[in-house]
Amino acid sequence: MIKKAIDYYHELLVKNEYLTTTQQILQEATENRHLAFGKRPVCSVLRPYFIDSNTYQFVNNAAQLVSSGVSLLGQRLLADDILRKELDLTPEEEIIIKFDHKYGAPDVSGRLDGFLSPKGEFNFVEYNAESPGGLAYGDELTDTFNKMPIMQKFSETYSLKTFAIRKKVFETLLLAYKNWGGIGLPNIAIVDWNGVSTYGEFLLSKECFEQNGCKVKIVDPDELEYKNNNLYAEDFRVDLIYKRVIIGELLNKFGLNHPIMEAAKNNDVCIANAFQVQMLYKKSCFALLSDPIYHSIYPKKIVTALLKHIPWTRKVRECKTIYQNNNIDLVEFIVNNQDKLVLKPNGEYGGKGVVLGWESTSEEWKETLKIALSKSYIVQEKVPLGTEVYPSIIDGKLSFDERFLDLDPYVWNGNQIEGCGIRLSKLALLNVTAGGGSATPMFIIDNK
Repeated sequence: MIKKAIDYYHELLVKNEYLTTTQQILQEATENRHLAFGKRPVCSVLRPYFIDSNTYQFVNNAAQLVSSGVSLLGQRLLADDILRKELDLTPEEEIIIKFDHKYGAPDVSGRLDGFLSPKGEFNFVEYNAESPGGLAYGDELTDTFNKMPIMQKFSETYSLKTFAIRKKVFETLLLAYKNWGGIGLPNIAIVDWNGVSTYGEFLLSKECFEQNGCKVKIVDPDELEYKNNNLYAEDFRVDLIYKRVIIGELLNKFGLNHPIMEAAKNNDVCIANAFQVQMLYKKSCFALLSDPIYHSIYPKKIVTALLKHIPWTRKVRECKTIYQNNNIDLVEFIVNNQDKLVLKPNGEYGGKGVVLGWESTSEEWKETLKIALSKSYIVQEKVPLGTEVYPSIIDGKLSFDERFLDLDPYVWNGNQIEGCGIRLSKLALLNVTAGGGSATPMFIIDNK
């Protein structure tokens, strides 16, 4: 059904009336609705991602089980100092994860980054628990495509379902605030560095929060001041921080000597996501999900899901381990199997430092391994990527090109799954932050 639906959409698009309006509406939204990542359009393709309800339910169920495993792991990590050493937290991180945020699961909003293969295999390779970007962009893109005549024509043949993600963000933030002890509607600060390329998304979030009755300010961490048991940005009292700044970057610049840290320690401000997500954000968590020696942490149903949906992952170090029921020397295995392995820094984001073995020379791979052994890295087995053909305008002409595709379920309050982010790229490293690719909205479709 999906192939037939895609073919039908593409047939409509080549009709000049639909191509013109589709281009025009997307261009106007890019310019007027903050749909830019820095100076690059967030969406450079002319079609949404289509998924049928059965496949979406499969994806949703897989994400539900894996996120439950992540949640159990987080609880165990907080209580088990020895296990937590596997994460290579800094001394400052060890301190801030102990701050009591009071509202339950620290990952108020998260994103499981996954790939659905042509054979129907679904693998998660990372968990963005820090503060996932792209949610407001994707939501605005959904609204944008819904306004297009081509989608209105398409909906005569197929039923369409989407999710109101910005509303979900607001509702989960408000629930966290109330569970923290807040009363009424909070003053919200969206906190990140001035000049970041995601500023347009902050404007979209600000608009949504204000429409729901809140006062909102986009704030650089340098603008915050902690006084009289309150956090301020100038004369704006901050009740709730929608934290988009990366914790590691904040610690690298200020250490623990920052108003956010002081206010959080004294529980004078509600922060979402909470600092405990720094444990779940580390990529070495996937070694704890993948390696059978840690599977006693999880119920049998979750272990089955982890084995099915988490690729083989290990922390890089000199050791013996297991691969496909065989005992191996890990370093020797990494050297000899670069064509099917990825090396990733434990605490980076946005694709920074990720090296794909099959796209590296032997010398590059060995040099990266040398760095990995001296720092904190994981090695992960390559997963099959899905591809689809997407239309775009190249040099003024309509072009249909194959794109790699990732399918990233959103996680709410630690274990609820609703909606997905979609990223497309002509490169195997799918990351908009890393400088390439495109986002597009997801539509669940079925025959009428």
